[in-house]
Amino acid sequence: MIQAIYYHLYDYLAAYMFLALTFALFSGFPVGLVLGGLALLFAAGGMGMNLMSPAELYLFAERLWQSAAVNQVLVAVPCFVFMGIMLERSRVAADLLRILQVLLGAVPGGLALAVTLLGTIMAATTGIIGASVVMLSMMALPAMLESGYDKRLASGTVAASATLGILIPPSIMLVIMADLMVIPVGNLFVAAILPGLLLATLYSVYVISMGTFRPDLAPRIERREDEIGLANLTRMILQGFVPPVALISLVLGSIFAGWATPTEASGVGACGATLLALMKRRLTWSGLDKVCVQTAMTSAMIFLIFAGATAFSYVFRALYGEDLILDLIAWMNLGHWGFLAMLMLLIFVLGFFFDWIEITLIVLPVFAPVMANLAPEFATSLGMQDLPLAEQKSQILFWFAILVAVNLQTSFLTPPFGFALFFLKGSAPASIKIGDIYRGIIPFVLIQLVGLACVAVFPFLALWLPRVLQ
Repeated sequence: MIQAIYYHLYDYLAAYMFLALTFALFSGFPVGLVLGGLALLFAAGGMGMNLMSPAELYLFAERLWQSAAVNQVLVAVPCFVFMGIMLERSRVAADLLRILQVLLGAVPGGLALAVTLLGTIMAATTGIIGASVVMLSMMALPAMLESGYDKRLASGTVAASATLGILIPPSIMLVIMADLMVIPVGNLFVAAILPGLLLATLYSVYVISMGTFRPDLAPRIERREDEIGLANLTRMILQGFVPPVALISLVLGSIFAGWATPTEASGVGACGATLLALMKRRLTWSGLDKVCVQTAMTSAMIFLIFAGATAFSYVFRALYGEDLILDLIAWMNLGHWGFLAMLMLLIFVLGFFFDWIEITLIVLPVFAPVMANLAPEFATSLGMQDLPLAEQKSQILFWFAILVAVNLQTSFLTPPFGFALFFLKGSAPASIKIGDIYRGIIPFVLIQLVGLACVAVFPFLALWLPRVLQ
């Protein structure tokens, strides 16, 4: 009996490790500590069963040093965090929203469309969802309610638009995903542009349709006297629209053109955001101190999870977890498309309970190698069968990364633990109840799933632009 249990654990210890993680994540402990603790616990079990050697524990420190401490790409994370927080605190985004409201005043659902476009623009400057949601809700929700907008449409528009920053580059999530999957972050940025704009377009079509067919839910807005006329519009655009758009173009354009690495461009973005705040006379020592403290806290949280996830994924693979996954696929007879559908469903369900950081750092190190091994099967369906195997694997990983990124955007909107919903409720006017928010995000979650299906069925949405710019 004991021998049977021993052999069972010997074969399935990695599966129990993943099962233990599923329950431990609900313990309330910091996710980084949970991941690291389980890695040490199951490493001890693996050593006791001769699946691992004690010497392999030294590789934890080496992997963390190579993947984080000396990794120049990850320097972009705190820089982009700083950039986003500085733009939010200097109220540059508030000026942008008012300009978009004026320019789109004649369009059905113009105010909601302005919020969507602002969310898209801010997505290209930050990637910090919490700051974007709070900023948009504090700026846009009172104006939308005052203009007679439906509470559910208003809250859903703000929540969905603010989460575009997780997908549209320069996204912190894309930086981390590229590092985990060992693919060029600049190419991943390029691959995410069309899917991100696709979602923004689908959101815009929805709000314009609501404004057209249900004008009682999205009435038109009125412009002030100082906002009428070509001279006033030109002044507003030059003062409030051109500077942040120029900063976005400088950051992203330098990456896409090959003039700068994402790390260098992130430094330019952080410096540019500070200069914008200084030019608008909104930069103070106390404000700069708060931006730096918030940047440090956000970055520390990200890197703690990064360290734990690195240890967890190493032990999981050392216990032959990757082989277990391949055996499971073969046993279920799902095929490569069935496996991808199952994985997307798993990520979607995980998004109901966990943040993108936890999901990304847990799922990608485990499943990305499996997807790479399935490249020959996907290559035929995607028209890449004539490419060398190494190129097939590279293309599949880019496509898979974008599918995961689009899928993970839903994690911010799906109850009960959608973080965008919590940020929105905490900063929204008291008249908006949590029920209004939950009902308001349902159409946008469905739109996100439509976008995910489009990227899965039409892979060129993720793969065409990187090929063109190569």
